[in-house]
Amino acid sequence: MLFLLPAYLSENTSITHFSPVIKDYIMQTDYFFVENEKTARKVVKFFAPEKKQADLKLFLLDKYTENADIKEAQELMMKGQDFGLLSEAGLPCIADPGNLIVKWCHEKNIRVIPISGPSSIILALISSGFNGQEFTFHGYLPIDKGEKKKQIQHLEGMVQKTGYSQIFMETPYRNNALFEDLTKFLSPNTKLCIAANINDPEHEFIRTKTIKDWQKQKPELHKVPAVFVLGK
Repeated sequence: MLFLLPAYLSENTSITHFSPVIKDYIMQTDYFFVENEKTARKVVKFFAPEKKQADLKLFLLDKYTENADIKEAQELMMKGQDFGLLSEAGLPCIADPGNLIVKWCHEKNIRVIPISGPSSIILALISSGFNGQEFTFHGYLPIDKGEKKKQIQHLEGMVQKTGYSQIFMETPYRNNALFEDLTKFLSPNTKLCIAANINDPEHEFIRTKTIKDWQKQKPELHKVPAVFVLGK
């Protein structure tokens, strides 16, 4: 079996926010696919502090991983070994490379078990006040300035044309630059939701405003995990 295990969005989130079943699944196996070993060990310790770190067998699965890189783990799974799949934050396989092993499990008729947990993308959307029936997630916007401007204006046009909410994100150290681009390239009356530090009991920041109002009050987003939503 493959357990799709959620991680916290903020280290400051209380353990009471999560289902006890997460710990149960972590205790069932020592074998995990992880995007980052250091983060994965912290997540395991958060949910199951009594689990021995020395017993963990961690297999790297990031955006560069191919099936050939995790052949040893796949062979173990074919023999019946249960594995957990851990994201760096939130749910695995959403803005996360874990779908590679999930796809393989389906091809090999290995059971996949999803476990409920937080998704910054969904939490940002439901907190925005925008259309939650029809929406599109775009991941990261282009780095190239010209391409980024085109994409921002395209997303704005999609909101006006279809009413679909448009969700995207940026690497935290580039958040302030993205905010500047959004306030520069979007129309004054376009509505933008910024959801930052989601689930952090002290520093969570979620606001929906028009661009003209955002221009009056610039938030500090440098190195802060954030999700951006355009909608109406």
